[in-house]
Amino acid sequence: MSNKTLVVIPAYNEAATIEEVVRGAIVYADVSVTDDASKDATPTILANLQKEFGQRLHVIRHEKNTHIPKGIQDGMKYAVEKGYDWVITMDAGLSHDAGYLKEFQSFPECDLVIGSRTSTVNVPLYRKFISWLAAKVMNYCLSKGIFNLFGANLRDCTSGYRRYSKPMVQKIATYPLESVAFDFHMEALSIVANHDGTIKELPIRYIFSNSSFNRKVLKLAIQFAKKLLLRKWKLIPQYP
Repeated sequence: MSNKTLVVIPAYNEAATIEEVVRGAIVYADVSVTDDASKDATPTILANLQKEFGQRLHVIRHEKNTHIPKGIQDGMKYAVEKGYDWVITMDAGLSHDAGYLKEFQSFPECDLVIGSRTSTVNVPLYRKFISWLAAKVMNYCLSKGIFNLFGANLRDCTSGYRRYSKPMVQKIATYPLESVAFDFHMEALSIVANHDGTIKELPIRYIFSNSSFNRKVLKLAIQFAKKLLLRKWKLIPQYP
């Protein structure tokens, strides 16, 4: 497998962790950080890191906050422009251990590898339940038949620690996304599945840290899942 990999990291006000995350990731691959209009010291920290790492660290600056979808999509556009073979997305906090990047890179070829959170630390019970329920709903939504309740039987459908193949990066980079927040991970999964991409899981250890997950974000995820269900039942048109 080619090692031409780009790690894409969306970041908003991550001054406390972004340097450690970048330094951890750049050991294994080139890095692109989308600074999503941070108001803290994140831009300054990234500028200093760029001086140190040069072309291995690419920084995209948003003047207006766009949240996860646009942050990742812009990183993927850069990956397409530069001809990277793989994109790995990870969090700007310390929830994702950079040590797994080596395992993502050596994982057998497929279109999407999801870092499945089989081991967790400090994750609230309600978050575990939401992730479990989301997996059940997404497996059904992406299955090929109305009565196929389990689909691919993926364990974790909402993890943001993932590896995408070049063909899927090209599709997502130019896709007219509907997602607004964390529902991006559901939409990206649906894009891969709808294009008959191969999907596998890599067990990871997930550490719960700072999170912007809230009721509004949960509501958006529920709304997106509802759209997928209605499309599956052919009650609304397919998108796009």
